[in-house]
Amino acid sequence: MAFRIRRREFIVALGGAAALPLAARAAQRSGMPVLGILGSASATTYTNTLAALRKGLNEAGYVEGRNLIVEPRWADFQYERLPALAAELVKQPVDAIFSTGSVVSALAAKSATESIPIVFANGSDPVQYGLVASLNRPGGNVTGITFINAQLGPKRLQLLRLLNPKTAIIAVLVNPKNPNAADAKIFEAAGKTLGVDIIIVRASTQVELIEAFTQAVERRADALLVHVDALFNDVGETQIVVLAAQHRLPTMMANRDFPARGGLLSYGADTNDLNRQAGVYVGRILRGEKPADLPVVQPTTFALRVNLRTAKALGLSIPESFLLLADEVIE
Repeated sequence: MAFRIRRREFIVALGGAAALPLAARAAQRSGMPVLGILGSASATTYTNTLAALRKGLNEAGYVEGRNLIVEPRWADFQYERLPALAAELVKQPVDAIFSTGSVVSALAAKSATESIPIVFANGSDPVQYGLVASLNRPGGNVTGITFINAQLGPKRLQLLRLLNPKTAIIAVLVNPKNPNAADAKIFEAAGKTLGVDIIIVRASTQVELIEAFTQAVERRADALLVHVDALFNDVGETQIVVLAAQHRLPTMMANRDFPARGGLLSYGADTNDLNRQAGVYVGRILRGEKPADLPVVQPTTFALRVNLRTAKALGLSIPESFLLLADEVIE
């Protein structure tokens, strides 16, 4: 019953007609393609992602319930469930898989099949994690979208330093259950270049988020950078806003919506547009193109967003030179 509820939530979010599994199987037998969704989070927290995916699918000529069946599988932040969920999709079978959330979902999909096309959308380096052979020539059955969050890590640290030149210690929050926790080495190296000390704090649950902020403060961090993870970007984001205010700790995330929800800073790509492009890729693949021939899409523009009200509440005076760099200032 729990799965059926999640599936209905997904269909509502995607805007398609609610189709029962029996109807889905009948449509599949009639030749309607089936798209599997494999996500590390949950449908209710990925509304924007699914809306953007739907837009891209529509651009490519696919509408759920009309000429496309969607079979979602959500791990609800329990990453260890992803291999079994991926195996379910392969067994269906589906005609393509879209993996979203943390890189673990894409890795699970790739491990489950070497023949079903996979389109991923996440912030990790797909070459580093073995998803593709190269960005321009992915090879195999996998291609997709990268938000290049690891590569943007040093830039985010630089912005935190520019925000307050007196910053000497920056805490970086990672999820130890996410393979991208290994990006800590990138942050530590960037910290040396900037002349700031980097401390790594870890959380894989909402309870551990509280402990991570406490550790950051106890270790005298002047600011905190939240590395990208499905937990932090979704159910944890509101909690991060509260904890940052409680500890008076300037905090930055990649998520563009973070400042609008009360966070201080965000810097990153337009993930909504990138997820739309993932939908277009899925459509092209369903029409016969091969993932191996579709280069991995990388963002070309990035935005810095600042919430001045939050800065004032933190007792932080933001230099005018920093505000001139911002693409959006919330007053």
